[in-house]
Amino acid sequence: MSAAAAEHPCDGEPETLLETANRLAEQHPGYRVEIIGGVLTVAPPPDGAHARALTDLMIPFLAAGLHGEESKVLQAVGLWLPGGPDDYAIPDLAVVDSDFEEHLVENNCYDPAVFRLVLEVTSSNYQQDLRNKVTAYAEAKIPAYVIVDRKHNRVHVLTDPIANDYDTHRIHAAGEQIALPGSIGAEVKLDVAALLRAGERHS
Repeated sequence: MSAAAAEHPCDGEPETLLETANRLAEQHPGYRVEIIGGVLTVAPPPDGAHARALTDLMIPFLAAGLHGEESKVLQAVGLWLPGGPDDYAIPDLAVVDSDFEEHLVENNCYDPAVFRLVLEVTSSNYQQDLRNKVTAYAEAKIPAYVIVDRKHNRVHVLTDPIANDYDTHRIHAAGEQIALPGSIGAEVKLDVAALLRAGERHS
């Protein structure tokens, strides 16, 4: 029996959505493959400014001591979602309980109960971050969701998840300082102007 036949038996059963997602992730290294609301999305690797903004964002979280014994600050860690049988997301940045590895659900994704905050820096798929992921993260009861919206030059802070939305949604512009909710485990302040500058493309 060939390797191809072993990997794809001719039993007539179609791939599950999760199997398709994993195959695409393997075929396209560096691309972000997610299933949100039963819809599979594939996003190309982000630009350098996205990476720069993400690094700048980590600094205040690390300075506040959130990467320590009680919690961890992680990039691109899988979050299993309750919205569908195969739903999962890979947020750009997350603050999680330090014992998150004990809460593995499936497919290298972890129980949403260990996530204190998720954060996205928008790229070409910005509508996903601003719409579909708002619903998905609220349904997962993630306490805080921060979006650095490079498309519209502002930062969104969503807190208090209720059903499939957040009860509190504040939009911040350059010149403002954001105090994140203490529920994440420490006092963290973000400078909106600095974040937006970090995310600007220099070309």
